[in-house]
Amino acid sequence: MNAPLALAYSVSRPRFWIYTGGTYVLGYALGMASWTAFFLPAYTLYLIYFFFPANVFIYGVNDRWDRETDRLNRKKGEKEHYLVDAERRDLGTVLLLVGGLSLLLLVSQTLEEKIVFLLFLFLSYFYSAPPLRFKEVPVLDFSSNMLYIMPGIFGYLLAAGTFPPTLLVAAGYLHIAAMHLFSAVPDIECDRAAGITTTAVYLGERASLLLCLLFWSGFAILVMALAGFSLLALPVLLFPAVPLSLLLSRRMRIDAVYWYLPLVNTALGGLAFTAVTLSKAI
Repeated sequence: MNAPLALAYSVSRPRFWIYTGGTYVLGYALGMASWTAFFLPAYTLYLIYFFFPANVFIYGVNDRWDRETDRLNRKKGEKEHYLVDAERRDLGTVLLLVGGLSLLLLVSQTLEEKIVFLLFLFLSYFYSAPPLRFKEVPVLDFSSNMLYIMPGIFGYLLAAGTFPPTLLVAAGYLHIAAMHLFSAVPDIECDRAAGITTTAVYLGERASLLLCLLFWSGFAILVMALAGFSLLALPVLLFPAVPLSLLLSRRMRIDAVYWYLPLVNTALGGLAFTAVTLSKAI
């Protein structure tokens, strides 16, 4: 494995691949008319893209512009790749290649697919990059995380030829808003030290957790309603239970709980995917 490819893999944060790839797969499953749609070449092409290149783009741009905060962030070097100055040139090359691939994909897309795909690229880039740098603006920081819902919208559109229902998109927004805010709480100290005012920095830990509880409660209600209040939807209540437990307990620490969320998302997303696919097969 050569240096740029090894760097691309490390920067892409593999434990978070599910947040784009999984969203795409679930959106596609919800939109398809039959399970045989999984055999279409377009599905496989974007499956690969949203699992790896998309994450290289999101987190590569993030590492490119987060030098000051990364120096103060305990996660860097322990849980996530810490970009050193010697790697910046290779990262620039990697981002150019991924950007070129992304633009190439636009050629075969419909107008609606182009709009969603370009919105994904726009939010992925300007979440971290100036002059917009949404991550430093309260409310816009968690709202711009709609970038993680865009692969799901794209997948649904690719499979169905139409946009997903509004309530489904609203549920997605509430989930990613809570996810972003929750993940920003452990970074409050280093963000404040770097002069960055995120929503979590502005509200503080307890108020941020209360807002997470509100967002995830709304998400759970919408998911259960969309699922016809099926018993299979009940595990979604795990999400509001997380901030509620942290608010009620003095022993639980958010920076420890945070690293289990990808597992929860993967398990519940897998359950939803299986249920949807079986319903289409039957």
